[in-house]
Amino acid sequence: MQTVAACFDICQYPQVTTAPAPACCTPSPDALPGLDEEAAAAAAVVLKALADPVRLRLYSRIAGAPEPVCVCDIDDVGVSQPTVSHHLRKLREAGLIDCERRGTWVYYWPVPDATEAARGIL
Repeated sequence: MQTVAACFDICQYPQVTTAPAPACCTPSPDALPGLDEEAAAAAAVVLKALADPVRLRLYSRIAGAPEPVCVCDIDDVGVSQPTVSHHLRKLREAGLIDCERRGTWVYYWPVPDATEAARGIL
C-alpha cells in the first residue's frame, strides 16, 4: 500500500529524462541578412544624431534647402540660439552637415551620402 506522500512525489516530480529535446526548427544554411559591425556603427552615429527632435528639424531644413543655409535664417525651432549652435555642432560631428564661415555668418549644407549608412536599415 502506497502512502499519500509517495503519490504526490511521483506526480510532482516526474523522472527526468536525458533524451535530447527535439529541435524547434532546422537552421538555415544561409546567414540571415543584416549589417556588419562597421555598417552598424556608422548607422548608429547617424541615427543617434537624428534622434533628437530639434536636430531632426534642423537637419531637415538644411538638407531640404537648394543652397547653403545661413545660421541667421534658422529660426523658430523652439530653442535658444546657443542651443541651436550646440545641435548644429552635434550634426557636424556626426558627419551629416558641413559649414563655412563667411564674414560674421556661418553657412551650413548637408554632406552628400551622409545618411547612406542609416538608409540601408530603414
